[in-house]
Amino acid sequence: MDLDISTSQRDHHTVVHVGGEIDVYTAPALRERLDEEIERGEHDLVVDLSEVTFMDSTGLGVLVGRLKLIRVHEGAMRLVCDYDRVLKVFTITGLDKVFEIFPTVDEALAASA
Repeated sequence: MDLDISTSQRDHHTVVHVGGEIDVYTAPALRERLDEEIERGEHDLVVDLSEVTFMDSTGLGVLVGRLKLIRVHEGAMRLVCDYDRVLKVFTITGLDKVFEIFPTVDEALAASA
């Protein structure tokens, strides 16, 4: 399955919408897209993973790496995910304590206000 990535602006924040599977083959596309946003000066990102059906350690690595980049700029990256199978990956790795994870984009945006 391919990875779909798009962006939108909501309440002065960039939301990166991701759908499909994030694995060793598709993670580089996600890394590239997030890097583009960060290089444009977007240091307060919401990454919407609500349409992601699978994510492996490569995908987690991309997210952790981008979070570190954003934090250098004193920014934040909030994740949106409500799919148990993907949430479990964050829980098992302990990354649910590192990332702010919200069930909806609206809740993630409200937390950044």
